[in-house]
Amino acid sequence: MKEDIVDVTVKGLMPTANGCAVFLGNDEKTFVIYVDPGVGSAISMTINEVKKERPLTHDLIGHVFVGFDIKLERIVINDVNEGTYFARIILHLQNELGRKILELDARPSDSIVLALQHKRPIYVAKRVFEVVEDMSEILERVLKQQKEEQTGDETL
Repeated sequence: MKEDIVDVTVKGLMPTANGCAVFLGNDEKTFVIYVDPGVGSAISMTINEVKKERPLTHDLIGHVFVGFDIKLERIVINDVNEGTYFARIILHLQNELGRKILELDARPSDSIVLALQHKRPIYVAKRVFEVVEDMSEILERVLKQQKEEQTGDETL
């Protein structure tokens, strides 16, 4: 299986007119998945470890996992079709009835939030990683701009 997947991390977030651009990648390549504003906010809050007054949907799902002793093993962004990405959440459950591995179809955006919350790996199918456009230069510009904006705010 390891030959079929590529390990990636969230390398950056950028607000857009319609939501948020999530930059995923590794040292080799970075690509973008666009997500709705609510999920973009959930990803940002998770990365920044923001405490929430009330649980959000992703928090609720995580609480259900804990309540039933379900372990999130990993997520895999397994397909892309005309700019729409698809993902699988791989869960592990062990109880008095035995051990079970469950694979769920999910939006990559929701999968990313859960993986970040549970500190679990994010993978991309190698065939997907090979066809996505490399956005490393754009990410560098975005991070540089964000750093300049933060520096400018500190000098005010």
